[in-house]
Parts: sequence; structure tokens; C-alpha cells
Amino acid sequence: MNFLKRFSVLSVMMLVAVTMMAQELPKVYILATGGTIAGSGSSATKSNYSAGQVAIGTLLDAVPAINDVAYVEGEQVVNIGSQDMSDDVWLVLAKRVNELIASQKVNGIVITHGTDTMEETAFFLSLVTDSNIPIVLVGAMRPSTAISADGPVNLYNAVVTAASPASMGRGVLVCMNGKVYGAADVTKTNTTSVETFQSPNSGALGYIHNGEVFYYHAPDRVGRKFVDHVHEGTLFNEVRTPYFNIDGLKSLPKVGIAYGYSSVEGDVVDMMIDKHYKGIVYAGVGNGNIHKNVFPELEKARKDGIIVVRSSRVPTGATTLDAEVDDNKYEFVASWGLNPQKARILLMLALTKTDDWKTIQKYFNNY
Repeated sequence: MNFLKRFSVLSVMMLVAVTMMAQELPKVYILATGGTIAGSGSSATKSNYSAGQVAIGTLLDAVPAINDVAYVEGEQVVNIGSQDMSDDVWLVLAKRVNELIASQKVNGIVITHGTDTMEETAFFLSLVTDSNIPIVLVGAMRPSTAISADGPVNLYNAVVTAASPASMGRGVLVCMNGKVYGAADVTKTNTTSVETFQSPNSGALGYIHNGEVFYYHAPDRVGRKFVDHVHEGTLFNEVRTPYFNIDGLKSLPKVGIAYGYSSVEGDVVDMMIDKHYKGIVYAGVGNGNIHKNVFPELEKARKDGIIVVRSSRVPTGATTLDAEVDDNKYEFVASWGLNPQKARILLMLALTKTDDWKTIQKYFNNY
């Protein structure tokens, strides 16, 4: 009987100790949206699979070491391949992120996501969330059933990144293949390789090694509340990124992308004009240059009140103001360092505030 009592007391003490340890760990909340990281295939060695098949609980069970890093909870927001990502899902996801931020009960947020549109979701969230806690997107290039699945280590590294005080004030991040990238500059550069995510213009912000994140430098663009955040003697004091409150939004303005190429016809933008799109992003050649067949159509679109943004299909460099195109004359907007897909996002959000092209250009100047 005494042994049983001692065993019972010991069990309670162990439970209390475990609970106290869990309370001391940072709390990281995971929002799952599907993608290859939750994909499943019939073969461990073939590339064919279906995305968004595995639930968040199963993903977490595959990486028990996460529990040594943070107290983790999660929920399934959607379970889709990110090729099917939509404005509606973005709004639901962003509002849930903002709810978690407002609760002040989490130290970091991880979002599992397909890689096809991960850079777009990351950039969207960077414009509609207002917090210095880490928000980290993570995915995989190989399904969970692959013999060398990269999802488990990516998920572990994402939790490490989200749980680290060093990640505070660095904006929305993407964590893939042992590297950490900023939302504004990261892009997918390869269709299948695990090192697909890169920031060609600015490089990675940091890397993860032995369960710890190390940063090379601060992001070029920091968020609204980061102005007073001090980390390791560095004051993030340049507030550049615009913020868009989406609390009352049920939809986003329609904005499309037209792609430039040799011999392109002007009708490449006709559908968007006829369907009354609010904005058109032209993925031009070179420094956002516009083919002579398309130029008159974009002039017409602008006269019809449609905002026209010049971006470029070139993967590096900026689309600059008033280069070969007189933007002021035609009332076009230059996207600067944003690629076409990210320019579309900023334009959609800008159009929720204004349809003045000069004001919208200022948003692009200061993204």
C-alpha cells in the first residue's frame, strides 16, 4: 500500500513537472492548409502523388522532436493543393492569424502550405497582419510518403524558427530546406528540387542548424509594430511596409496578370477589360516593357479607370519608374522589386483603399 501511495505521488509529481515544462516552452500554433507536405503517393520512389491528403495531427506525430522545442497546437484550415489557393481562403486564413495574434496566447504561428503559391500567401499575410511575433510558412517538395520526404525536417525547422526570440520583428517568413526567407523577396525557382525557394535579389535571411535559427541580417522591409523592437542591439526603426486592415472584407477586387512575349496580341488584356477587372498587372519584358500591340489596350484600360501596373517576367531586378515607359504620362504604376504575382496582391489590397494611381504608386514605392 505504501508503495502504491509513493508510486501515485511520484506519478503526480512527474505530471506536474511535465506540465511545468510545457508551460515554460514557447507556444506555437500551427494552421494547416494542405499541400505537398500533406501529400500522399502510392510509391515511395515516384514523383506522382496527391496533395493535401494528410491531416495536421498525422504530420505532427511524424516529428516528435517538435515537442522539445515548443508547446504545439494545430488546426486544419483547409486541405488543398496550393495551385487551388484563392482569395477566399486567404481572407479566412489571415483573419484566423489575426485572431491568434489578438489572443496574445501564442509566441509564434506556423502555416503548412503547398509550395506552388506559398510566396503569394506569405506576401499577402505580410500586408494584412500587424504583429512582431513570427509567422512562418513551410511546405515540402516531396510528399509525406516519399522515401526522402523533406516535410518532417522542414516542419521541425519552421517550429524552431517560430519559437525563437531571434525571429521576433522579422515579418512573415518562409522556412524551407534549412533556410529562412523574407516574404517580400522569396520566390519558387525550380519545379521539383528541394532547394527551390530562393531570394534572388537579397538572399536568405538566415538558416537553421542543430535546432537553432541563425540570422545573417534583418529583412529589408519590416512591419508596422516592429519600429520599437530591439533584438541583439539592432533597432528595426524603418517602417516601410503598408498595412491593410481586412476585418470587414468579404472579397478582394479582381486583378489579373497579362504576360508579355514576342508578337503578343493586344487581346491578351481584352478579357480583363471586358469583365471589368479593377486592375491589370502586365508582366512585361526587360524593365517591364510593353509590346506595341498591347500598349494601346493598356492605355484604353487606364482611361476606363483600370489601374495598370508594369512588372516584369525577368526573375531579378526591379521594374523602375519612367525608364523606357513614361509612367507619369500614361498613369501606369511601376512594381519595383515585386514580381507579377506579388504585384497583383499589393494592387488588390491597394484597391480596397483607393483607386488613385499616384497613391497606389506610393504603396509600391514603400512595400
